[in-house]
Amino acid sequence: MSLSEFEIKRCEKALKKFMAQHRPPAHIRNELDLDARINDQSVELFEIRPRWDEPAEKIEMPVAKATYIKRQELWKVYWQRADLKWHAYDPLPTVKTLEEFLDAVGEDHHHCFFG
Repeated sequence: MSLSEFEIKRCEKALKKFMAQHRPPAHIRNELDLDARINDQSVELFEIRPRWDEPAEKIEMPVAKATYIKRQELWKVYWQRADLKWHAYDPLPTVKTLEEFLDAVGEDHHHCFFG
């Protein structure tokens, strides 16, 4: 089930605050940037970089994902491993709010999100 319009606005507000704190400086955003998308009940963070063999083409590299489980009123936290599949983030598999998810990604104590 998709997020409601109200929930989407809350997510957008939290993401805007996160991006203001964690995006690279403006002068290097052509080489490395950070962005997010909301898709159904998930929020995904990703890096944007030039493709190594075709620098004019931009590629997205997933960083982290949180999926809202409405029935349980919690967010499941995921990170993408080298196998390119999403895996539960074992140190913190669920959080109550999107802000908690964004805090965990920003701190990245276990170097799972940004390496």
